[in-house]
Amino acid sequence: MPVSPSRQAAYRILLRVEAGRGFAVDLLQGPGVSALKEADRRLATEIVMGALRWRGELDYRLAKLSGKKLSYFDPEIAAILRLSLYQILFLAKIPKSAVVNEAVELAKAARKKSAAGLVNAVLRKCEPSRGLRRREGTGEEPSHPNEEILAAAVRSLPPWLAEGWARHFGTAPAESLAWASVCVPPVTLRINASAGEREETRQRFLREGITARLGRYSSMALVVESGSPQSSELLRRGQAIVQDEASQVVASLVAPRTGDRVLDLCAAPGIKTSQLAGDQREGLLVGCDISGPRLRTMKQVTSMLLPESVRLNLIRLDAASELPFRIQFDRILVDAPCSGTGTLARNPEIKLRLAAKDLVRLGELQSRILRNALRMLAPGGRLVYATCSLEPEENERVVESALQSDGSARLVSARELSDEFPLLSPLFDSEGYLRTRPDLHGMDGFFAAVVRKVEFRN
Repeated sequence: MPVSPSRQAAYRILLRVEAGRGFAVDLLQGPGVSALKEADRRLATEIVMGALRWRGELDYRLAKLSGKKLSYFDPEIAAILRLSLYQILFLAKIPKSAVVNEAVELAKAARKKSAAGLVNAVLRKCEPSRGLRRREGTGEEPSHPNEEILAAAVRSLPPWLAEGWARHFGTAPAESLAWASVCVPPVTLRINASAGEREETRQRFLREGITARLGRYSSMALVVESGSPQSSELLRRGQAIVQDEASQVVASLVAPRTGDRVLDLCAAPGIKTSQLAGDQREGLLVGCDISGPRLRTMKQVTSMLLPESVRLNLIRLDAASELPFRIQFDRILVDAPCSGTGTLARNPEIKLRLAAKDLVRLGELQSRILRNALRMLAPGGRLVYATCSLEPEENERVVESALQSDGSARLVSARELSDEFPLLSPLFDSEGYLRTRPDLHGMDGFFAAVVRKVEFRN
């Protein structure tokens, strides 16, 4: 029997992701998937993202069902078994017999005919789980996950990360975070100033068949509830852009004034840069990144989103090395390269590529970048240091170390920030750090610190 196009596409993408040859979100937008019928595209996306989100649980089940260590399986067979186990365990509408039969055919097509019997035997032993199952393609998850699903969510994290979250947040919050990391995250849009008022724009989306609610924390956010915004005319015209609400909140903390000199130090792909430009309205905006290709992509992304009165200069540089600027900046955003543990639901392959030792390496890199940025901050200026990480090694420890070595800057307090950003006051902790969590706030996990350079007066 022929293998369905959706399963063929999912298999190819999972193999590439496992080999470190691409990111699932990008591969799912590629020509091979785009050419599929809509139903096949949806199923391919469901299988790929679900198999990656639940990878640890699927490997746990695979080892139990087969009685073999994971290293026993060739990469091709492991990928086939994972995507098939995901369908049997989680997707209620797909008959188990169809999954098993197509998995056997996939094994044969992968030139692993000798393993076809093993694939058949393992999958036939797998029984659907009532506790895990949901309706595919809807993004609907149990509102109150039971013990079985929480345990499965924790197993889907790397053990070192699950243990670190339990130490840092406590057992129950760590389970809540693990659950959020395997749920389908919301699609959120940022409305550009050119689009008009947010409610008016929401109605325009509604006329396109896209239902959205107003974001809770960002005055520019619309959270999509149904419909496909990727096909929207508003997005094609640059009047709205896909951007998580936590990302919008972090950029809003920079609060550039008209005419300010603004530096976005780790800027690509430019989503936050375009938000800064809209807030700045007029003046000099410098966007930097270490990657030339990402800067070229950034130029395309920002071309429709920038006010004409904002001068954007794109510069390729390594922010961890001494910065070349002869001027200082009134506002600086350091959206530092990080582990991304606050975005696991959106980027689940992070769990495959990240190790505990990487947190130390990233913390050292972030410290160098932040210290360099502080030297470029003008007296009285504001710097926002941000990551999409939940790990203290990349967040408060980096900020505290940098401020100890630079006596000319201080952390802006929670009271000051709450007065300036009253809508965001629930997100500031007692020290003044902004923290968002997907399980608590329905958006990506971000950390941000707002730093002010002391003004010296005679």
